[in-house]
Amino acid sequence: MSANKNFHITAQAIDAHDPELRELNLKLTQIHDNPETCYKEYKAHENITQFLEAKGVTVERHAFGLETSFVAEYGKGGRVVTYCAEYDALPVIGHGCGHNLICVSSVAAFLGVVEAMKTDPSITGRVRLLGCPAEEGEGGKIRLINAGAYKDVDAAIMTHPTPFASKMPEADGIAYGTCLAAVGFLAKFKGRPAHAAAMPWAGINAADAASLAYNAVGLLRQHIKPNDRINIIIPQAGTGHNVIPDTSTVRVSVRSETSSQMEELRTRVENCCKGAALATGCSLELLAVMDPYADLRPNESLCNEFTQNMALSGKKYYNDQSVRDLSCFSTDMGNVSYEVPSFHGNFCIQTDADVALHTAGFRDAARKPDAHALAMGVGKGMAGAGLRVLTDEAFATEVREDFKRDQAAR
Repeated sequence: MSANKNFHITAQAIDAHDPELRELNLKLTQIHDNPETCYKEYKAHENITQFLEAKGVTVERHAFGLETSFVAEYGKGGRVVTYCAEYDALPVIGHGCGHNLICVSSVAAFLGVVEAMKTDPSITGRVRLLGCPAEEGEGGKIRLINAGAYKDVDAAIMTHPTPFASKMPEADGIAYGTCLAAVGFLAKFKGRPAHAAAMPWAGINAADAASLAYNAVGLLRQHIKPNDRINIIIPQAGTGHNVIPDTSTVRVSVRSETSSQMEELRTRVENCCKGAALATGCSLELLAVMDPYADLRPNESLCNEFTQNMALSGKKYYNDQSVRDLSCFSTDMGNVSYEVPSFHGNFCIQTDADVALHTAGFRDAARKPDAHALAMGVGKGMAGAGLRVLTDEAFATEVREDFKRDQAAR
């Protein structure tokens, strides 16, 4: 089956489902008023699984030991294509990262491939929709990997909405690009309380330790690579102005171009905290708050196929594989890309000027009808790419060989 035919078959199916997909997207965006954060996506889980079951799709709820994950699957034997649906929101802001659009585009792609397989019973293989909770900092996909959700997968596919990029304003999105590896930890300092005026010498000031750690990281930034990122806050550093604080907490996120570079930078940042503890006489406890997110390893053949599919609908996607375009976000889809051939594209939606991801402005843009329409177009591109993996042995081999070459280069 040709790439063009793949695209047109799945595109027609997605258009047929669009009215109901709009309703599903509306249900997801309504969660803005009551954001469902990591592992608490109960309404989203119920809305999506009910929608799929009404379509006659077999769904396993609460899959892989995660209460808000699910698996929907169609077909038998052969290769497996998985579409990853994210639907968690940010605290207070809601879908400031547009996960409602990620979800609905993956649902659309899945249904498009299902309809193509129903139309042509000779197509072997399985198409899967995997519910992926807790992307925003708690690594839901990492837990899914560990539970075996990707062990038989030949291609994992999803897209993420983004504002238009100033460096490529003519593009409708990015097909080939990567992101930063990331990890987060808490530094908890323990000192000794004392009256801040009567007996300050009797205390050991944990707030001083937090302040020293914060400033040491600030000085470290002068000596890190251009694409490294260190984000640090002090969420707790005392309870009363007249008491020497005996406890404080520093929250740190560290990001680098690759997982190995990220681990090296984490050690340097941890040393800043250790030095602050030593200087003030505090004890220090370092606690992980998220599993490490790997950098994204895009599969070249999947990127090419998606780009070609989107061109059929008049959309231009940046896909320069001679330049590994780096975006400074992080995602647990990076960990998936270390396990199986993966595609994580970015599609641009219209926003007001200077609106960034993880803001109320982007949340509001992601709930608009034109953003939904763009997500449906992206779903068509993903569907065509996935169907080609199932139907074209030579293309599936290219995808596997790309993945093997990347494994050797890591």
